Amino acid sequence: MGAIDWDRRLFDSLIPLPDGTSYNAYLIRGSDKTALLDTVDPNMADVLLSQLRDVPRVDYVVAHHAEQDHSGSIPRVLEKYEDAMVIATPKAKGMLVDLLGIPDERFITVDDGQTLSLGDRTLEFIHTPWVHWPETMVTYLQEDRILFTCDFFGSHLATTDLYVGDEARVYEAAKRYYAEIMMPFRTIIRKNLEKIGGREMELIAPSHGPIYDRPVFITDAYRDWVSEGCQNTVVIPYISMHGSTEKMVRHLVGALAERGVTAYQFDLAVTDIGKLAIALVDAATIVVGTPTVHGGAHPNVIYAVHLANALRPKLKYASVIGSYGWKSRAIEQIAGLIPNLKVEILDPVVCKGLPRKNDLEALDRLAISIAREHHELGCE
Repeated sequence: MGAIDWDRRLFDSLIPLPDGTSYNAYLIRGSDKTALLDTVDPNMADVLLSQLRDVPRVDYVVAHHAEQDHSGSIPRVLEKYEDAMVIATPKAKGMLVDLLGIPDERFITVDDGQTLSLGDRTLEFIHTPWVHWPETMVTYLQEDRILFTCDFFGSHLATTDLYVGDEARVYEAAKRYYAEIMMPFRTIIRKNLEKIGGREMELIAPSHGPIYDRPVFITDAYRDWVSEGCQNTVVIPYISMHGSTEKMVRHLVGALAERGVTAYQFDLAVTDIGKLAIALVDAATIVVGTPTVHGGAHPNVIYAVHLANALRPKLKYASVIGSYGWKSRAIEQIAGLIPNLKVEILDPVVCKGLPRKNDLEALDRLAISIAREHHELGCE
């Protein structure tokens, strides 16, 4: 069940949705009881209720996650099914009371590993905190070996395909989803991957995007993304006001390519910030390019650096390049914005006005240093 949101282009008033999204809900009918797993964004509650029109009874509504794109229609469902109880973790109960005003007496809280019988079907609840809020859990349908994961393994993708068809398309959508939402919690996600890893899984059914009928496709991808291994790549978010910083970026990209290092440059005046987040998942180095505005970094650069700090990618090195007219505090400012990034700072290159021969040579030395560090790190 659920709803496809073809035209949504922004999530949380922050995250771009170039391919729309879906809000998946799942109905499980046991021989004795019926459970609805998650609901939909409240703007699409009528879609879900129309699907439930001929369902006479729902005994349980499982709330894996309190965020409203999944929980927001629970009050409407509880109005229709007056005896239904909400199944949630203890933390999720408190959040659902606060966010949606669901009465306390409508809840059953479940411990980690607790099971619930629907008759000939058994639901096992597994707490998976911080994917990506503190209260999250997943549900394992034991008899059918289906793992219902809500945001875990999700992809913002509007599609009529019930199962993953185009793996390349889903891989990029899932990687974007991981980069924008899950990456700050990658060390905890690594533990949660281990926690669910011992179960046989025929399907992984998230609450965004298609169902994985080849679960290893997405679990292997997540293991790669949350690992400490980096690729031989440099991400260069930059902006240029009068061309000087752009000249430096182009020269550095060429110098890196000559030394076998892949570089991705992102002009922050026009780039999709989600593409930048995807590139940060695997990169070993970030080089920030900025002109000087009122003595500091350009505001678009400050935003991008703040985002990178919040996402906490597994970067190992960082540097700054750019230009100024009379004075610049950009290096100190950017360094102060990335306390979450456990990176080694490589020598920055900042020039006055247009880059000249000595500035370009300094960029060559930076490229040499990056290539050497990547080689020693074992980046592939």
